[in-house]
Amino acid sequence: MINNNSNKKLILGLKVKQARVNKKLSFSDLAERTGLSISYLNEIEKGKKYPKEDKIKLLSTALDVSVEDLNSPHLKGILAPLGQLLKSNFLNELPLDLFGIELNKVVNIIANSPQKVGAFISTMVELSRTYEFREDNFYFRALRAYQEMNLNYFQDIEDEIEQFVVEFKIPIGEAVPAEYLENILRTKFGYKVFPNGLDDYSELKNVRSVFVAKKKKLLLNSRLNNMQIAFQLAKELGFQYLNLEIRPNSSTITKVQSFEEVLNNFKASYFAVGILVNKNSILDDLNNWFGQKKLNPQFLLSIAQKYKASSSVLFQRFNVLPQYFGIDKIFYLRTKQVLPKDHFEISKELHLSKKHRPHANGLDEHYCRRWLAISALKTIAHNPALDNVYLMQKSKYLGTDDEYLVVANGRKDYPLPNINTSVAVGMLLDENARKTIKFSNDPIIPTRDVNVTCERCSATDCADRVVPPKVIENIQRIQNMEDQINTILNS
Repeated sequence: MINNNSNKKLILGLKVKQARVNKKLSFSDLAERTGLSISYLNEIEKGKKYPKEDKIKLLSTALDVSVEDLNSPHLKGILAPLGQLLKSNFLNELPLDLFGIELNKVVNIIANSPQKVGAFISTMVELSRTYEFREDNFYFRALRAYQEMNLNYFQDIEDEIEQFVVEFKIPIGEAVPAEYLENILRTKFGYKVFPNGLDDYSELKNVRSVFVAKKKKLLLNSRLNNMQIAFQLAKELGFQYLNLEIRPNSSTITKVQSFEEVLNNFKASYFAVGILVNKNSILDDLNNWFGQKKLNPQFLLSIAQKYKASSSVLFQRFNVLPQYFGIDKIFYLRTKQVLPKDHFEISKELHLSKKHRPHANGLDEHYCRRWLAISALKTIAHNPALDNVYLMQKSKYLGTDDEYLVVANGRKDYPLPNINTSVAVGMLLDENARKTIKFSNDPIIPTRDVNVTCERCSATDCADRVVPPKVIENIQRIQNMEDQINTILNS
């Protein structure tokens, strides 16, 4: 992390280098004018050293820049965008260590090419304004990249889960009662749990839980079902058992304070999933499921009922697929629908091993209505008495060889009124997946041609289309223009 002192060094280094370059002085020239060594000047420009006042005066005279300007924390001209970046908390919170990037390398890039970096930063700021890209969005996207790089499997947390299961005699291969988890929170970690703790707060009707750290009070939404209560309790156990002190205080993060907060929230959720769906047990279940030569439409539902787990929890535990089955080309999408609108929004996504075609689109386009996730939502919406449905299909992406086996669950998203949610997992049917999932070629599984959005789909006979393919049409219009221009030029 860059602290204020590091900022001070970096800003001075940028100013010294810019002034030296403007005067067309080499390091040798500046060393001769100031009496300072070349190596020392080099360290100043790289932001590693901050000279004492007498040496700043020497630099001031040699570069014809006032002492006040050199000491000022402000950057001007082409360096101004860098000044804005350094003043913000953004650079301080970049999770560089997760991606193996050394902070001093970033500093050197900025110091060596301030004009190019400044232009890049200005471009990113403009893009962020245009597409409403906020700091918290960056943190969540960085987290997603971190998950994808590790195939969403973290052995260190798995070891903690296994230790916790043994220590507290957590049931394996069956549902973990919420009461059991609450008792551990109370007796081991001194929690006070209030099942109706949010009922008096009208603006928190969609929030599942709030944790009051100073009193160790966990306030729950009374609308939660048993599965959701168990998850919230298991997640609190994750925060405590993994010693994650920097954390959000509510299940809905209204304002992100730091990347560490986002990362720790993920770790606690990962821990909760591992407690509710034991790894060794789910491995047996998946082995049994994949080994069936014919699709049993009820088998996946029976697994969910076995653990009394929501589809979000169950599908998150599919993170064992790359590690233990070699199925690593997977996408995970969570989609929501606010009734009665025919509008669908992706609220979470994850792509393992490659960027898969079904993905979020930030241009307000219409997702393909043939997606299984949307089919699940429509099924729930058209059947008010139905709370929950599991569907499966093989999705072939137009214009590609990609075919996915997709499983989706649509459900009413308690405690949110008039909101339905679907969770879908898609596994690319490459040679290994087809060999491992014995029922993948069962003709009972429906196959559908799909695409990403209606605007980008060239299908001419799609009864599910909701808007014309305007992006495709625009591409074709430009191509026609280019063809006619070439005709003129070659005539």
